[in-house]
Amino acid sequence: MPTALITGITGQDGSYLAELLLSKGYQVVGMVRRSSTISFERIQHIQDQIILAQGDLHDQSSLVSLIETYQPDEVYNLAAQSFVPTSFSQPVLTGEATALGVTRLLEAIRLVNPKIRFYQASSSEMFGKACEVPQRETTPFHPRNPYGVAKVYGHMITVNYREVHGMFAVSGILFNHESPRRGLEFVTRKITYGAARIKLGLAKELRLGNLDARRDWGFAGDYVCGMWMMLQQDQPEDYVLGTGVTHSVREFCELAFAHLGLDYRRYVVQDPSFFRPAEADHLVADPTKANQKLGWHPRVSFEELVRLMVEADLQRIAREMSA
Repeated sequence: MPTALITGITGQDGSYLAELLLSKGYQVVGMVRRSSTISFERIQHIQDQIILAQGDLHDQSSLVSLIETYQPDEVYNLAAQSFVPTSFSQPVLTGEATALGVTRLLEAIRLVNPKIRFYQASSSEMFGKACEVPQRETTPFHPRNPYGVAKVYGHMITVNYREVHGMFAVSGILFNHESPRRGLEFVTRKITYGAARIKLGLAKELRLGNLDARRDWGFAGDYVCGMWMMLQQDQPEDYVLGTGVTHSVREFCELAFAHLGLDYRRYVVQDPSFFRPAEADHLVADPTKANQKLGWHPRVSFEELVRLMVEADLQRIAREMSA
């Protein structure tokens, strides 16, 4: 039975990845920080099948102890301060967790067992002011926010450990991927949750930022399969995962509200206070390498993704109301 350690297991990607690895016969160890407000909602249905162990990307010794104790075959680093607006207001915190945290984890692996296979969650936000469209593994980085900057550091330190120490360390450069488990602070969940509340008479409007911002959106459950595939290869390489198609926030609103029989134009208010100080350019993936080398392809379409999220939020809110 192989063992996998997942940081960020209580997040969207961590929960889907844990499900996938359990289905493949892994022992799954999830790293969680000591906190009085931690939420296990996303992994509640599998909590009795996994091991939860305390650790923190800010604390080198806790990482060494985790790896020594559980001797994982694979480590997936999904933990980060990943909300872009917060990275503007808390850039140092973002750098500590999202950048230096990667170094601490890689160094812990190198010290305990450098044969462990390591996956780093990189981001399309690293491309930012993109110099080419679409973006591939060789596209230069030009991040437009502190989160993207921190992710570039995490990405490049992973490359460094691979090249200098000969470790099997790879990065998945993932474009936006959503699901019903996405945090409410992210625009996609903000839309689907807000639309469901309006449908059920609990709200009258939904305030959003730039409706013309475009993103390459896919389903998180598809993307964690790509993470696992990267660690099963003979040679460590980095891969871009995305759909290759972009949609605007406006399109997302239109589909979400239409699914509920509503016209988004009657309820959505564009609020300048939600605009980013610097917006990323046209971010769209070229996943050719992942398609050809991994055999990875997204299965859930954009339209299916929006419907899936709206239905989940509608049911969730209805249950809360009845309770």
